Amino acid sequence: MNKESRLLRIGILGCGPIAQFAHFDACRKARNAELYAICDVADDLRAKMAAMHDPKVTYASYDDMLGDPQVEAVIIAVADQFHVPLCMKAFAAGKHVLVEKPLGVSVEECEALRRHVHTTGYVLQIGNNRRFDPGITFARRFIQEEIGELMALKSWYCDSTLRYTMTDNLQPIPVLSQRAKRPEGNPKADKRRYFMLTHGSHLVDTARFLGGAITAVRARLSEQFGAYCWFVETDFANGALGHLELTIPLRGDFEEGFRVYGENGSVNGRVYLPWYHKSSEVECFSVKDRQYHRPLGEDAYTYKLQIEGFADTILYGKPQMGASVDDGVEAVRAMVAIARSVETGTCVSLADVMGSV
Repeated sequence: MNKESRLLRIGILGCGPIAQFAHFDACRKARNAELYAICDVADDLRAKMAAMHDPKVTYASYDDMLGDPQVEAVIIAVADQFHVPLCMKAFAAGKHVLVEKPLGVSVEECEALRRHVHTTGYVLQIGNNRRFDPGITFARRFIQEEIGELMALKSWYCDSTLRYTMTDNLQPIPVLSQRAKRPEGNPKADKRRYFMLTHGSHLVDTARFLGGAITAVRARLSEQFGAYCWFVETDFANGALGHLELTIPLRGDFEEGFRVYGENGSVNGRVYLPWYHKSSEVECFSVKDRQYHRPLGEDAYTYKLQIEGFADTILYGKPQMGASVDDGVEAVRAMVAIARSVETGTCVSLADVMGSV
């Protein structure tokens, strides 16, 4: 690993599965970042992670970590219900934030955070790591530079009955603790809400990243034999038509992908589980040269790449590549609109929705 001379000193809040599977390792491998601190209220879990990942310091208290002047930025890797208030505390302490997706669980709290972020000057990035997949970034650049006016976009996220067998083989065995802090109740009990926030946030963000702002949705949901399937008709601000599909679990292999049709070309993309660190397979057809264009399958450790992009913005003022607070708010609005459309059977404008999924 070739580290740069100036490293962003990052503190990670939460030693749970997503930090163990992604953020600790990605932060250590990022060319321009340093795993400076880790924080968790569970003493046993914090000690085990410190032994494995060797941060400079550890904290049992988030306030204490935020009070460390050496910590320049934090990664918030805890339950969705805690995201917004913990982001607020970080900004009050003068820290930049990379927060796991989704940004929050209600439109109101996300809008309050957006107003606050725009007054601070600090960077907030949401962990929509798909934006750093080389294939997806290639597709977006082609759409912006070659395809001309958009006509339609299809995007799908179909989780597999065998998904957790695959990820169990790819990920380290998680270290758990009875002392870990958890939200009240069981957020996973409401499957509709849990699946939409956990997986729908990827689907919606990829659609917005490639197709632009979403203005309205018309959604239907089928629940059969323990599976959930959302079909979502989508209106984009640029006039393009959209169709989003979220199916969990699919009786078959994991499938994530997209198709985009435009004035001067088209795009087909197949996305892999991020734990393979494999670039999406993307083919872009251009009318100009009547050729298909494919990117090289380069470094696709998206969790590392998103930290590098985050650090570049903070250290050098480079344009923010990751999902911003505005992207995060609009993604939550879209998911709430989908939930309302399922409930009412009507078209729902994103501008009109409030509440939570």
